[in-house]
Amino acid sequence: MPTCIEKSLRNAIIFLAKNQSPSPKIDASILLCHVIGMPSSYLYTWSDKLLSDKDQSAFNMSLARRAKGEPVAYIIGYHYFWTLKLKVESSTLIPRPETEHLVEMALKYLPQGKKRVLDLGTGTGAIALSIAVERVNTHVVGVDLRGEAVTLAISNQQENEVENAEFLQSNWFDSLPKQMFTMIVSNPPYLDSKDPHLLQGDVRFEPKTALIADDYGLADIRHICQHSPYYLDNNGWLLIEHGYDQGNLVRSIFSEVGFCDIDTVRDYAGHDRVTLGRFNR
Repeated sequence: MPTCIEKSLRNAIIFLAKNQSPSPKIDASILLCHVIGMPSSYLYTWSDKLLSDKDQSAFNMSLARRAKGEPVAYIIGYHYFWTLKLKVESSTLIPRPETEHLVEMALKYLPQGKKRVLDLGTGTGAIALSIAVERVNTHVVGVDLRGEAVTLAISNQQENEVENAEFLQSNWFDSLPKQMFTMIVSNPPYLDSKDPHLLQGDVRFEPKTALIADDYGLADIRHICQHSPYYLDNNGWLLIEHGYDQGNLVRSIFSEVGFCDIDTVRDYAGHDRVTLGRFNR
C-alpha cells in the first residue's frame, strides 16, 4: 500500500536511528529529497502526498545503504562545498566543511591580479574550483595521482562552468617541470595507518590512499614542504591542511625547509587545521 511522505520519512528516521546513523533526520530528508527530486521544503509542505511504489523502493534501497554506514554523499552522488555542487565518487574523499578554512586562508593570502595557484591532491577539485570561482583572474592547476579523480574534477569544472582551472594527472610535482606558482595549497593524506578514526563513520568507505601517509601521517606533508620551494615564486605561499594534533610538527617541518611567517590556523572547533608559510629567496 502506498505511504505518504510524512509516514515514510518518520519510519525512515526510526530505522536509521536504530542503525546508529549519527544524523537520522537529516540523512532521511536528504535521501528522500534526492529520490523524489524535490527540495526539503516539499517534504513538509506536501507531507500528505503519497510516494509511488518506484520512489518508495528507491528510498528503501538508499536507507539500506546508509544503515550499513555508506556516506550519504556517495549514495546521492554529490556534495555541496563552498558555493559549488560537486559530484563525488568512492574514488575520492568527500570534501569536508573544515577544508573551507583552507580556501578562506588561500583567498586571504593570495594577491589580487593574474596569479597561478597549484592544488596538490585535488580529488573532486573542491579546493581548486573554490579558489578559481572567487579569483577569476587567477589560473588554478589541480593535480592528482589517480586518473579517475582527475576525470571527476574535470567533470565538476564543466558542471560548475569554471574556465580558469585545469586538472592534470601527476604524482605530486612530477608532471609540472619548470612551472611556477604564486601559491601552493594541499589537503594531503595525513592519517597514521593505526589512527582509530579510520574505523569510524564515513571514513570507513573513503579511499585509504587519500587518507593514510607514512611517518605517522607526515610523509606526504614533508614531501610537499621540501619540494614546494622549487615551484613557488619569490615570497610565494604554501598552505597545508593537516590533523588536529599535528600543528607543532608541521610548523617544525615548514621551519626546517626555510619558510618564514609560519602560522597555524584553527577551525571553528578550536583545532589546528591549516599551517601556512611564505618562502623568501
